[in-house]
Amino acid sequence: MKKTIKKILNGFGIEVRRYSRPDFDDRVASIRPDISNNGCVLLAYILAPFISDNNDRISNTHTHYWESYQIAKTFLELGYTVDVIDYRNSGFIPQKNYDYFISARTNFQNLAKSLSSDCIKIAHLDTAHWLFNNTAAYKRTLELQERRGITLPSLKIIEQNFAIEYADCATILGNEFTKSTYLYANKPIYPIPISACTTYPWPEDKDFMNSRFNYLWFGSHGLVHKGLDIVLEAFLEMPECNLFICGPINDELDFKKAYHNELYKTDNIHTIGWVDIEGNKFKAILKKCIGIVYPSCSEGGGGSVVQCMHAGLIPIVSYESSVNVDNFGIMLKETSIAEIKNSVKTMTKTPVEKLKQKSRMTWEYARKHHTRDQFAIVYRDFIKKIIKESPKNNFAV
Repeated sequence: MKKTIKKILNGFGIEVRRYSRPDFDDRVASIRPDISNNGCVLLAYILAPFISDNNDRISNTHTHYWESYQIAKTFLELGYTVDVIDYRNSGFIPQKNYDYFISARTNFQNLAKSLSSDCIKIAHLDTAHWLFNNTAAYKRTLELQERRGITLPSLKIIEQNFAIEYADCATILGNEFTKSTYLYANKPIYPIPISACTTYPWPEDKDFMNSRFNYLWFGSHGLVHKGLDIVLEAFLEMPECNLFICGPINDELDFKKAYHNELYKTDNIHTIGWVDIEGNKFKAILKKCIGIVYPSCSEGGGGSVVQCMHAGLIPIVSYESSVNVDNFGIMLKETSIAEIKNSVKTMTKTPVEKLKQKSRMTWEYARKHHTRDQFAIVYRDFIKKIIKESPKNNFAV
């Protein structure tokens, strides 16, 4: 890698090789440890952190940038050379024997076939199973069609893949929901807590009396998939409560047109658009709101919810959002407009001190379970377990 990886990894060596593929960066970042070499690892995930010319930092626009970097770093610290490729690089041809293969679901099957039978293959599953996800996505858009008489392409379809079938084991970033969609394969599945892109201090001077009437929807693409349509319809009927919307509205013009009245002509609904999670605008919204409403139909870890929990926003989420809410949040059972309204109204009527307590519990849970440090610890423990149980193991870790 270039200057960035040298700086981050404290001088680990690197060489970059090129393969022919026009539609994404086809380079291979090869990173060597500064201790004795225990073997070779192939990581097919997010390549950007290893080839970026930006010397400042890893992107905070999604958790997978840093998590890809940390997976590689874990193996480096355990004495392995790591070759990193883009997860879409189906044209990659192995030039060496790999001891471990870690990959996102895309192309896992094809890459696994090209590796030796004794290579331990680990699927890094950052979504629910594609059959569950796609079924849920189409069901959600069909419900919208039946409710409003419109058909929107605002869903997130996952490509068909057989990663879990070709893996020896897998990691997931979500909770029991995500895990349940893969149990049929009868493979060992290890939960790794999704990290947060940034953290926030406890808001000491937050006005909980007024914030209990303010809520946030924060998500990325697939606005119907992630439930923005039903959240808008719910808040349209709750003029006493404010809804702030942070997401890529301008990227889904059909949705924007269909919900123009709710998004831009409704006094209690405030459409912000895409925001920098470390910017003052987003921080001000977090401080103003009491909760995040996120009724997604399928997630692999609910990263946007976890990010807001770091600011003490109490989660009102669907089970399929794959976020634990314990005794501080609200888990939706039906994910209906009526249930969202009831949940929000219940929160507005909760005594201020109780709300403050639940907000604090939310913040503490996020800081305990969903940080980069925690991801690194749990992932390292997982890899050490895999190495220890490997028939190839002949050294101490």
